[in-house]
Amino acid sequence: MNIFLALVISLGINLLMFIPAFILKTDKLTDISYSITFIVLVLYSFFINDVSLLTILLLIMVVIWAIRLGGYLLIRIRKIGKDKRFDDRRENFFSFLKFWILQGVSVFFIMIPILLFMNIENKEFNFLVVFGIIIWLGGLILESVADYQKYKFINDPLNKDKWIDKGVWKYSRHPNYLGEMMIWIGLYLFMLPSFSFGQSIFGLMGPLYIILLINFVSGIPLLEKGANKKWGNNIEYKSYKKRVGILLPKFF
Repeated sequence: MNIFLALVISLGINLLMFIPAFILKTDKLTDISYSITFIVLVLYSFFINDVSLLTILLLIMVVIWAIRLGGYLLIRIRKIGKDKRFDDRRENFFSFLKFWILQGVSVFFIMIPILLFMNIENKEFNFLVVFGIIIWLGGLILESVADYQKYKFINDPLNKDKWIDKGVWKYSRHPNYLGEMMIWIGLYLFMLPSFSFGQSIFGLMGPLYIILLINFVSGIPLLEKGANKKWGNNIEYKSYKKRVGILLPKFF
C-alpha cells in the first residue's frame, strides 16, 4: 500500500464525515469517525498485502481497540449530547474543518508503523511479539476499566461536581490515557522484529505521535486545565494531586 494513499484515504473519510457534522452542528460523528478511519485503513492494508498469522493478529488487535473505543465514545456522546471542546468551533466552518483535517492527519501518523508492517513480505517472530501483545492487552484492559469506572462515576447524581478518585483513578489521574499509550507501544513492539533499522525509526513516529499528542496537545493538558479551573482552590483536590501521579502511580 502506498503510504501516501493512506493519508488521502484518512483525510477523505474525515472530510466526508465533516460535512454532515457541520450541517447538523453535531458532535456525535467526531469520535466515531476516528475509530472508523483506523478500521478502514487497517482492513485495506491487510487485504491488499500477503496474509500471515502476524498480520491477522495485528488486524484483530487494531479492530478490537477501535471498536471498543469508538463504541464507548459513541455511548458517551449520546449521553452527554455535546462535546465542550467544540463549543467555540461548531459554528465556525474553518475552525471546525481544521479539527477534522487534524484528526485525519493524526490517524495517518499513528498508523505509519502498521502500514509499514503490512507491506513487509517476510515477517519475524520473537519474544518481542509476545511481549508486545501482553503490553497491548494490559493497555486495553486498563483503558476499558478506566473508561467504565469514570462513566459510572459521572453518571451517578451523588457524584455531581466531584472528581473521580476511585478504582484505577485512585492511582493515576489519567489511567485511560496511560492505557492508550500502552496499546500503541505494545503494537509497535509486536511489529518491531520485522522492521529494518530504517523502518523501526520511521515507524516509531506512530507511538511517539500519540504519546506527544496525549501529553502535550489535546489530552492531558486540556483536562488538567479544566480540573484546575474547577477544583484548583479545593484543598482536597490539591491533596489528591499531590498523592496521585498524572499517569504513573506515585510510590514515594
